Amino acid sequence: MIGRKNMGRASPLLLVLLALGFSFATYNLLTMIIHHRSVGKWVGDNTNSGLLSDPIVEMPENVKKFKNTKAPFHIALTATDAPYSKWQCRIMYYWYKKKKDLPGSDMGGFTRILHSGNPDNLMDEIPTLVVDPLPAGLDRGYIVLNRPWAFVQWLEKATIEEEYILMAEPDHIFINPLPNLAHGGYPAAYPFFYIKPSQNEKIIRKFYPEENGPVTNIDPIGNSPVIIKKDLLEKIAPTWMNVSLRMKEDTETDKAFGWVLEMYAYAVASALHGVQHVLRKDFMLQPPWDLELRKKFIIHYTYGCDYNLKGELTYGKTGEWRFDKRSYLRGPPPRNLPLPPPGVPESVVTLVKMVNEATANIPNWDTQ
Repeated sequence: MIGRKNMGRASPLLLVLLALGFSFATYNLLTMIIHHRSVGKWVGDNTNSGLLSDPIVEMPENVKKFKNTKAPFHIALTATDAPYSKWQCRIMYYWYKKKKDLPGSDMGGFTRILHSGNPDNLMDEIPTLVVDPLPAGLDRGYIVLNRPWAFVQWLEKATIEEEYILMAEPDHIFINPLPNLAHGGYPAAYPFFYIKPSQNEKIIRKFYPEENGPVTNIDPIGNSPVIIKKDLLEKIAPTWMNVSLRMKEDTETDKAFGWVLEMYAYAVASALHGVQHVLRKDFMLQPPWDLELRKKFIIHYTYGCDYNLKGELTYGKTGEWRFDKRSYLRGPPPRNLPLPPPGVPESVVTLVKMVNEATANIPNWDTQ
């Protein structure tokens, strides 16, 4: 029952439902349905809140128990044998091991899915399964097209003990222990501001016909980071691969979606299977645009970070101080990178400190 001290803060909908004899669980479910139908997505932004409905009302006890039930997930990332991919994987795996067994973590096993077709020199350092690349020329120079094909092969070949899977990338760093953010049949995903299905309806309809429903069924996401049930991913992955290839073959689509084509393909493939994701803004942060860590879980360092010595962002112009992963295409960054100047956001400072800690502790760091 709701306490007297909370009655004044309760929403009108809650008071009506309680007066009619309904439970908190009914109220919570109803508000989620209303939000889903009005916005088209379920958005979460807090580790303990789960799905956001009325933030003033506590989560029902049955939901709390559900979320406190340990549901480990397997971490899987696709990679190549290029030096650029290797050093990022080594840092990612270092921080996985540091956070895996901390309180609040549901992180299970780890696999680097190596889609170069041959073993490399990290096989003994990082748990790895070697799979085949796409046939020569099929990716048309877009190497990310190998990702869905790699997942299809991994799901067929590997014995995966966990019921859930986190699809991750080499340039992810775990900053906090990651719980399972998925809710049963609803996977958890990070919403990307630049994935806009509704604004690209004409193109999307080539792959998601009108009989499948409104374009708003397609989430503004990529395949990573996503926590999803293994059986769902087994259904989606072949479709994701086929849609990716079809999109790449279509000149208009290829030109419109560019380097995020494979992300759109995953979003479309999920919708084709009737799967929608809980959108978690707290899943990840992306320096230099996200300034604070707060209670987020992953740093994604895909963007270059350029600052002058006053600590001012000079994005688009090489800074007097910079960290950009693309500066290290041919080999790993050196140990003990210089820290940013005063005034640079917490997210960027933390990123460099975590890279430095990893490189200081990974044996034979300069090995390619």
